[in-house]
Amino acid sequence: MNTTQNLCKTLLQNPSSVKSKSQAKQLHAQILRTSLPSPSLLSTILSIYSNLNLLHDSLLIFNSLPSPPTTLAWKSIIRCYTSHGLFLHSLSFFIQMLASGKYPDHNVFPSVLKSCTLMKDLRFGESVHGCIIRLGMGFDLYTCNALMNMYSKFWSLEEGGVQRFCDSKMLGGIPEPREIGKCSNSHDLPCELDERVAGIDQNGDLNQMSDILYQVNTYKKVFDEGKTSDVYSKKEKESYYLGSLRKVFEMMPKRDIVSWNTVIAGNAQNGMHEDALMMVREMGNADLRPDSFTLSSVLPIFAEYVNLLKGKEIHGYAIRNGYDADVFIGSSLIDMYAKCTRVDDSCRVFYMLPQHDGISWNSIIAGCVQNGMFDEGLKFFQQMLIAKIKPNHVSFSSIMPACAHLTTLHLGKQLHGYIIRSRFDGNVFIASALVDMYAKCGNIRTARWIFDKMELYDMVSWTAMIMGYALHGHAYDAISLFKRMEVEGVKPNYVAFMAVLTACSHAGLVDEAWKYFNSMTQDYRIIPGLEHYAAVADLLGRVGRLEEAYEFISDMHIEPTGSVWSTLLAACRVHKNIELAEKVSKKLFTVDPQNIGAYVLLSNIYSAAGRWKDARKLRIAMRDKGMKKKPACSWIEIKNKVHAFVAGDKSHPYYDRINEALKVLLEQMEREGYVPDTTEVLHDVEEEQKRYLLCSHSERLAITFGIISTPAGTTIRVTKNLRVCVDCHTATKFISKIVGREIVVRDNSRFHHFKDGKCSCGDFW
Repeated sequence: MNTTQNLCKTLLQNPSSVKSKSQAKQLHAQILRTSLPSPSLLSTILSIYSNLNLLHDSLLIFNSLPSPPTTLAWKSIIRCYTSHGLFLHSLSFFIQMLASGKYPDHNVFPSVLKSCTLMKDLRFGESVHGCIIRLGMGFDLYTCNALMNMYSKFWSLEEGGVQRFCDSKMLGGIPEPREIGKCSNSHDLPCELDERVAGIDQNGDLNQMSDILYQVNTYKKVFDEGKTSDVYSKKEKESYYLGSLRKVFEMMPKRDIVSWNTVIAGNAQNGMHEDALMMVREMGNADLRPDSFTLSSVLPIFAEYVNLLKGKEIHGYAIRNGYDADVFIGSSLIDMYAKCTRVDDSCRVFYMLPQHDGISWNSIIAGCVQNGMFDEGLKFFQQMLIAKIKPNHVSFSSIMPACAHLTTLHLGKQLHGYIIRSRFDGNVFIASALVDMYAKCGNIRTARWIFDKMELYDMVSWTAMIMGYALHGHAYDAISLFKRMEVEGVKPNYVAFMAVLTACSHAGLVDEAWKYFNSMTQDYRIIPGLEHYAAVADLLGRVGRLEEAYEFISDMHIEPTGSVWSTLLAACRVHKNIELAEKVSKKLFTVDPQNIGAYVLLSNIYSAAGRWKDARKLRIAMRDKGMKKKPACSWIEIKNKVHAFVAGDKSHPYYDRINEALKVLLEQMEREGYVPDTTEVLHDVEEEQKRYLLCSHSERLAITFGIISTPAGTTIRVTKNLRVCVDCHTATKFISKIVGREIVVRDNSRFHHFKDGKCSCGDFW
């Protein structure tokens, strides 16, 4: 035997030593030249191609094999199909393997179970589980790991999966095979069934394959008899998945780190946090040390619990064991620190990673945005693009809220264009984020256009659109959409009720608000939260039912916070009820003594009533406590740049032009009948000075700058950090009519659309 033949023999005895396609091709060619290859030899070559993930070459050999192919050939082609994501083909070949009388081994089942999992077909997966048990593979380490992974994934997918569910007896109620005796031996399929297997279309319906596999396994006596049921509650299904996962784990005679990690990850991902942590401790008792996968499963638990101390302990363990350079661990640490509001630590972890993948970029972007650091989130997103990392649906879902909160419509539109070019616009999460972004940037029509284009709606989609209408004062549109959601069988959740109550609040719809507040508890068993109470209290205050609002807040089943009392205090200012304001402020300062807004509100109430001494006392108290009033500020985006203004601001480079334009506008407004409401100026100064102070409010400066900086007819969009005052609201109506423009102003609670001398709020805000 020459050297070449010796080398071929060595390689065939150890197929995994062939590492490249060229080596595999050379070996294949050498065998064809030197001898007539046997089915066994060809199957070995096929396994080499399969190991290298060469599907085309694997299929050429498989199709050239005499019938029936060897077990090695079957398992090689099944594994190759699975690794290429051709799960339907993989399952089809598995059925044909059974039909040919070949029995799968521990090398086949992991690939088949993976295909079942990714096809989201529990019924097929249970069939395979039954087959594993009857063939004595229920104790194989790799097969059991694959089984646990399948049940864990089905558990996670239950919320939106499409599984067909059977009970734990697995595959009872299957039609009995007919005329078994007509077939040649006890291991053959019924003739009719054999024909059905042979005629399977690999691009066909998985239901057909599932039914055939049922009958294959029934005939072979693979399954115990039992009852099937396709109608189980979500809780029963989750209990079944959990029970199956644990049963497989408990029956394993030997467990490796993968076994433990699968159970830990399954528990962690499905909210069973205590169980997951207990399994980590048990794993330690079994003399197995947590690896990077274990840590990345456990870290989200501490992020969820906002347990910074435990999270740091895991970080320390990762550093000591060299896992801190792992991108998965790094991403989990970034997320954990961000959830614990330690964004600086998230950034440190991010910068210390030796390389950044899409997950780590998404983690740091989401961490910044979730903590209100919107500009920083946008900077990281831009850096990700510069680093040539292509954004995915998670990236866009994470960054869109930054555009929404910063009201940077231009940037939001750019991202929308990128999303369309990347073909992510069909993704329900991204579409929902776009609806939210456009609504919060003042373009409610575009938000609705995107909503109507969506093929599927999730709860976020519905609530984003309903809340969008609420913020824009379109209460009846919000209510109509809420009713449509109910008609379509979608059960409203906590946030959906918050949105519809906000809509009622902004439109003064008291009866409707009570109806939804009561429906929430009586029909849907949702316990009202602070947001729901605040919306109803705000509504009662807006319509002047102050005493009723006071009683409503006092009777809350949970202790009212400062923010809830603040809604009533603001209403007391609007309706000039000083006595109740003092009563409310006492309650407010008891639960929230550092509430700066409450001090300012009460001071303004005193000032409006001419009680300057009381107002002065409050301001002195604020100064002594180190409290500083937040200045009124307005923003406007012009030519992709955001310009900010504060009241009386003279620092802007175009201040002189703005001031001249303001004077011209004021003259035109006065000719149209505008009379300044100086009662809104809460300073003890002369009347002329009050008129000047009104004209220099931040939103007026921003609106005027927008008028002189954009072409005629352009919509002007302004954001303000505080409530629009009555006089500015009146003035903006006059301005919109004079300049013939739509002016959209977003204050700290809602949108105002000014057009032709009218406001969308109907002067109710």
